[in-house]
Amino acid sequence: MTGLPDELPPDFRAFHQLHRGAYIHRAEVYLGNRADAEEAVDEAFEQLARSWTRVLSMENPAAYAWKVMKNRAIDVARARKRGPCLVDNATFETAALRDAIDPIAMLEESLNLYQAIKKLPERQQDVVILLHCRGYTVAQTATHLGITEAGVRSTARYARRRLQQLLETSEGSNADDLAH
Repeated sequence: MTGLPDELPPDFRAFHQLHRGAYIHRAEVYLGNRADAEEAVDEAFEQLARSWTRVLSMENPAAYAWKVMKNRAIDVARARKRGPCLVDNATFETAALRDAIDPIAMLEESLNLYQAIKKLPERQQDVVILLHCRGYTVAQTATHLGITEAGVRSTARYARRRLQQLLETSEGSNADDLAH
């Protein structure tokens, strides 16, 4: 990290070590590019390091840091004149797709799912991406987002219901398209 003191506080270094991987995963989903994600996350951590004492005095430093990271990812996307890359991103490739009997049908289902994820509220997107797409545990997801484990489970439950509604609507419109 540039522009920072040589000796960062031990609690900042621990925070960085704990969260950097998840932040990069989420930024990569948004930006569609690992290098851009690392740049955005490094900029976020530089911002956090410069005001670390103030960050620690906040009610929820992890939630604040998550927001800083997401804002930096948005800044990087804008600087490159791009929007979010959720659907275009290969980070969602799953073992199920690699092992599928009919990978084309599985890919179509996956694309419909990613389109639906894009329509979720921001917190639900974060939970779905970390928990289901990236394989973090409920506890890890809670830690990175700065919310409780019960909050993660509740948000995931609401997200699943909303995704189910969106996918049912999508299937209905696809059937209508085929009929015409």
